[in-house]
Amino acid sequence: MAQTLIIVESPTKAKTIGKFLGRKYKVVSSMGHIRDLPKSKLGIDPEKNFEISYTTPTKAKKTVTELKKLAKTAEDVILATDEDREGEAISWHLAQILKLDPAKAKRMVFHEITKSAIEEALSNPRTLNQHLVDAQQARRALDRIVGYKLSPFLWKKVQRGLSAGRVQSVALRLIVEREREIEGFDPEEYWSIEGLFGHEKTGTEIPATLTHISDKRLDKFAHQSEGVVTPIVDDIKSRDFEITGIEKKDSKRSPYPPFITSTLQQDAARRLYFSSKQTMMIAQQLYEGIPLGSRGQTGLITYMRTDSTFLSKQALDIAKKELEALYGKSYTLDKPRMFKTKSKSAQEAHEAIRPTDPTLHPDQIKEYLDDKQFKLYNLIWRRFMATQMPEARFENTTLAIQDTKDQTYTFSAKGKIQKFDGFMKVYDISSEDVILPEVAKGDGLETKDIHGDQHFTQPPARYSESTLVKALEKNEIGRPSTYASIISTILARQYVEKNDDRRFVPTEVGKIVNDMLVAHFPNIVDVAFTAKVENQFDEVAQGNEDYRQMLADFYGPFIKNLEEKEESVGRHREILHDRKCPECGHDLEMKRSRYGKFIACTNYPDCKFTDKTDEEKKFEAEVGGEKCENCEDGVMQVKRGRYGPFLGCSNYPECKTIKKIEDKTGETCPQCKEGELVWKKGKKRGRKFKACNRYPDCDYIENAKKKKE
Repeated sequence: MAQTLIIVESPTKAKTIGKFLGRKYKVVSSMGHIRDLPKSKLGIDPEKNFEISYTTPTKAKKTVTELKKLAKTAEDVILATDEDREGEAISWHLAQILKLDPAKAKRMVFHEITKSAIEEALSNPRTLNQHLVDAQQARRALDRIVGYKLSPFLWKKVQRGLSAGRVQSVALRLIVEREREIEGFDPEEYWSIEGLFGHEKTGTEIPATLTHISDKRLDKFAHQSEGVVTPIVDDIKSRDFEITGIEKKDSKRSPYPPFITSTLQQDAARRLYFSSKQTMMIAQQLYEGIPLGSRGQTGLITYMRTDSTFLSKQALDIAKKELEALYGKSYTLDKPRMFKTKSKSAQEAHEAIRPTDPTLHPDQIKEYLDDKQFKLYNLIWRRFMATQMPEARFENTTLAIQDTKDQTYTFSAKGKIQKFDGFMKVYDISSEDVILPEVAKGDGLETKDIHGDQHFTQPPARYSESTLVKALEKNEIGRPSTYASIISTILARQYVEKNDDRRFVPTEVGKIVNDMLVAHFPNIVDVAFTAKVENQFDEVAQGNEDYRQMLADFYGPFIKNLEEKEESVGRHREILHDRKCPECGHDLEMKRSRYGKFIACTNYPDCKFTDKTDEEKKFEAEVGGEKCENCEDGVMQVKRGRYGPFLGCSNYPECKTIKKIEDKTGETCPQCKEGELVWKKGKKRGRKFKACNRYPDCDYIENAKKKKE
C-alpha cells in the first residue's frame, strides 16, 4: 500500500507525530541537515553572484539514500521540519535532494506536537517559503565569509588555532569591555547609619536607616568616613525614640509575560543554573515528545524558538478551568490576560512557549521525566499558568522614627505585608521584605543598636548567562535561536571562562583577539552594525531585500579592508623588556601554543632559544620532583598534552609512567581518614568538587565551591 511520506528532523519528533497518524502515513527523520557548506573551502563564489556550493556530509549520506528510496515509492511527500528559518532551509534542502519542485513541494507547519495541531497542519499544507530560506542562506554565508577570511588573519598576527565569528566576536567584546570597566573602577567610600529599635508593646525589633538630620535629607554620600559618622552615632545613642509617622499604601504586582526563547534562557539560568545550550536541548526534548506511560509519546511544550507572547484561546480556556479546579475561583481571571509582543522578528513563530496541555501538572508526570526535564517543564508550566492568575496584592508600610528630644534625627523603616499571593502561588518571586509589627503614632521604642556601616560603590557586575542573553537581546546581537550557540562557541574557543560565581571572565587570549578585531575590523565587532545586519536578515525573510545583493554590499568593503590589514598590521608581540636572550642577546617575547605560554627569542629562526615562564617553573617546582615509582632513577616531571598538564617520568621513552596532577586541598578525607581531598571538575558542567584521592577505594565526594584567593 502506497503511503504518504512525512519528513521531520529528529527520530523523537517522528515517533511522536507517527502516534497520531494512521497507516496511510510514514513519518521518518532526516537526522537534521542533509546538506551543508564544504569544510575544506569557502563554498561561496563572489565572482558568480555569491553562488553557494552545498555538499552532503558523510554522516548524512546513508540517510539521504534511504530518503530517496522511500520518496520514490511514496504516494506523496510532505516536509514537516520546524517552522523557523533553519527548519525552512532543511525542507528546501530535502526538496533539492529528493528532486521535488520547490514551488509545489508540500510544507506542513505547526507549533505544538498534539493530535489537533498535526491534523490541522495536514489539512492546510503550504508551499516552501523561499524568503525564509534565503534569510537562512544569507546568515550562513555571511558567517562563513567572516569566519573563513578573518581566522587566517588571526593565525598570522596572533597565534595558530584562533578563530573569529561575526556574532561571537561582538559577544566577546561585551564581556571584555565589561571586564575593563571593572578593572578601571575606582571604588568610593560612603557610610550609612543603621538602627535597631525594640517596639515595647509587641516586643518585636524594627530595623531602620537614618534618612534625615534636622529635616535635611541625607544622600548616599552624605557621610564619607568613619570620623564623620562616629560622633553622630554617639549623639544618637544618648537619645530616646518614638514612632512619629505611619504611611500605608496598597500595591500590586503583575505576573511576567509567558516565556519566549530569550526569557526562558534567562530564567532557566537564574533559577535552575542551566546554560543556554542546555536549556534549548532539554526544551527540544520536551517539544518533540516524552513517553508518558499509557499516554505514549507526548509533546509537552509548544515550539521553543519564538519571539511571540501570543497565547491561543483554547490554551487559555483550559488553563482557567485547571486553575479553578486546583486553587479555586479567586485565583482565576474574568477575562484572559493578553500580552503585547515587543520583538520586531516575532513573525517566525505564532505562540509563546507554554505547555501543550495545561492539565498535565508537573507532579503528575514527574516519574516519566529526568530531573532536568522535570525542572524545565515545571518552570514553563508555572510561568504560563501564572499569566492567567490575578495580581499579587501587598500593603507597603513606611515608619518615621524620631528622637523625642528635638526630632533632630529621623530614621525610616520600610516593610511589606502580602495580602493576597495571586499568581505568586504558582510562580514565586523571592523577596527579602521586612514584615513590620502593628504600631501606632507615639509608640515608644527602645534603642537596641546604633552603628555605622561602611560601604563602597561597586563596579558593574560581570555578565552571567542570564544577563548576557539579556544584553544580546537588547542590542539585537543574533536572534534568540542563536544565543545558545554564541555562548557555547566563545566558551569552547577559550576566549572566556566561567568563574566560581558562574560569571563570564575573558581570558588573556580573548582580550588579545578582541583588541585585534576592535582595532582593525571595527565594523565586525560594532554592536550597531551587527544589529543592522540582523535587521537585514529580517528584511530578506520578509521578501524586502535580495540576499545576494546584501552579501555583495558586505563583501566588497570587508575584503578591501582585510587585504589592507594583511599588509599593514604586524604580528602581535609581547616583548619582555626586562630580559635578553642568553644565547644571542636579542629581545625575548611571550608566545603561545596550543599547550600554553612559553618564552622565545625574537631572532627566530636564526636563534631557537626557548624557556618556560616563571609561572610554569613555579608550578613544576610545586608539583614535580618526586621519584618515579616504576624505575630506579626517574623523576616525575610536568609535561603537557592535549588535555593539559600531567606528570611523566624523566626516563621517557624507556619508562612511560604517567600520573595526574592533583589539585590538593590539604584536607584529610573524613570518610576513610587515609586519603587527601583533591579538587576535581565534573565532565558535563565543569563544576568543581572535592573528592578523595584514594578513589575507587574510597568514593567520598563533597560538592563545594573553591574559595577565591
